Amino acid sequence: MGIYLNPGNDGFRESVCSRIYVDKTGLAACTNELINTEEKFVCVSRPRRFGKSMALKMLAAYYSRGCDSRELFQGRAIERTDSFEAHLNKYDVIFLNMQQFLIGAKNQGITDYLEQEVLEELTEEYGEFLPQKNIGLVDSLKRIYTKTNKKFIFLIDEWDCVVRERQNDEPLQKQYLDFLRFLLKDQPYITLAYMTGILPVKKYGHHSALNMFWEYSMTDQNIFEEYTGFTENEVKELCERFDMDFSKASYWYDGYTFRNYRHMYNPRSVIAAMKCRNFSNYWTSTETYEALKIYMDMDFDGLRPDIVQMLGGGHIRVNTRSFQNDMRTFRTKDDVLTLLIHLGYLGYDAETKTAFIPNKEILEEFENAMSVGGWTEIMHVLEASEKLLENTLSGNEKNVAEGLDSAHTEVASVLTYNDENSLACAISLAYYSARKDYRMIRELPTGRGFADIVFLPLPSSVGKPALIIELKYDRSAATAIQQIKTRQYTQALEGYSGEILLIGVSYKKDSKNKSHRCVIERLHRP
Repeated sequence: MGIYLNPGNDGFRESVCSRIYVDKTGLAACTNELINTEEKFVCVSRPRRFGKSMALKMLAAYYSRGCDSRELFQGRAIERTDSFEAHLNKYDVIFLNMQQFLIGAKNQGITDYLEQEVLEELTEEYGEFLPQKNIGLVDSLKRIYTKTNKKFIFLIDEWDCVVRERQNDEPLQKQYLDFLRFLLKDQPYITLAYMTGILPVKKYGHHSALNMFWEYSMTDQNIFEEYTGFTENEVKELCERFDMDFSKASYWYDGYTFRNYRHMYNPRSVIAAMKCRNFSNYWTSTETYEALKIYMDMDFDGLRPDIVQMLGGGHIRVNTRSFQNDMRTFRTKDDVLTLLIHLGYLGYDAETKTAFIPNKEILEEFENAMSVGGWTEIMHVLEASEKLLENTLSGNEKNVAEGLDSAHTEVASVLTYNDENSLACAISLAYYSARKDYRMIRELPTGRGFADIVFLPLPSSVGKPALIIELKYDRSAATAIQQIKTRQYTQALEGYSGEILLIGVSYKKDSKNKSHRCVIERLHRP
């Protein structure tokens, strides 16, 4: 058993012995199908806090012949598959944590340091097949394969740390990527190469230095969707075990979306909430809002309006294909938004090709980033939202109209357009404080159209009324109320019983009087 060559299973043992462990060993069944195929090069990129390193420790424990892991996998998902026995502890594994090499190299080149460390362990295991004179890592691996017919599984963690942490050192980046290509591409000793990072493989122009890798990123996890985070059922089970409110867990940590799994949760934050028995923002324990603010403040036309739309619950269409997979090459706002998707600050819907803010935890990160300057208009709207909600619940139509008028003015100054979409965004932000007790739904399908904005009380918000808000541009607020009734929007609130506030809001751009009008009616539903 070595550190790099054929590591043990201590890392995975710590995981399964932890107070909270969610079985993701089915991942190994996926990788088993890729061994010795043309799809054997796998690059899985996810944000921090999404279990990338834990997955690699599990794969190392499963594949490495440097340990016996049968007991650790007993009763796990992978044990119930047909491929379990065929691959359990059968391979030479080389486990490389690039972050550790980057730190440990100091004044030495990262690749030189890596070769030195790995060659030392290879020599201990296979010295009889290697010549006494110094040869490089690639030549050594080729020689071992030639003499023994043994192939290697490469597990590489933090593959992109050089790209992220040496952003301005392009020669180093190219040298590092060339090293990886020489180590892995077209080499006969590779049976599987599985590497993880935050970013997909770095591009130079239209090409990638590592174009043999199949990419599985936050824009398309494909066969690895189930293992990207915690699924809805897994979070429900944890909430039952720890007697925690599932609806609150969903509100705080749900929102990452894939084709087959429409509800994916941030695993680290869910675990922290269960352990601490408190739903809160745990993102800040591993990241600071300043990192987000740098990208929010970038001067790309349309970026700020798009962020404001997403703060208001909207989805923004994004072209993710132009992104160069680094943290410094930005040509359009879409490149910035795509980076935020890979960093976990935005969710992505591959079917609609749109980005959005996924949950309460991330929403707080955007709020923190805006609070330190540069977003004065939006902060004014958010700060006034508590009073607006109070006026709404008390039925004070005049004050609600005035509050919405102020919010719309502030938001429209950022959006640079003035229409019903602008009004919808403004109202969503104006009721920002409601999100602590409500789930906000934009464009709720009702069977007879779409309700513009609906606020449904969370199960823990006992006694709070539901809010149905209908918007009318250049028409009356009474017309909006009538539409709610005529199209029977209230019937879309399936399973909800209690008071419902029908809120009609109108906006007349050219009116000489106050442009916003509001009508509020109460409906008592048995």
